[in-house]
Amino acid sequence: MLSGYRMMWMMVLFDLPVLTKPERKAATRFRQFLLDQGFEMSQFSVYLRFCSGKEQVETLTGRIGKNVPSTGKVHILCFTDRQYENMVCFDGRARAASRRNPEQYVLF
Repeated sequence: MLSGYRMMWMMVLFDLPVLTKPERKAATRFRQFLLDQGFEMSQFSVYLRFCSGKEQVETLTGRIGKNVPSTGKVHILCFTDRQYENMVCFDGRARAASRRNPEQYVLF
């Protein structure tokens, strides 16, 4: 059974150098890789993805590790769907509407 405590969110945060053309290409490849893996951009250098559980999180963590550029920092933070529901967001000084969780798990 899928519950709000089993379902997870992955947040990938990164700081990659972009001073040279090869560094910019590597950063762009990494961002594109995250999009191809089903992540969506939350903020620049912050990407989120919904996961059905720890097993999927571990699989994605391995894939990300194989695609991290040779320079820069990448951090992965995982939290439950219940914790995600408590996120507070601001757009400018106005409190933004809460993000809607997926109504069902989508396979693609």
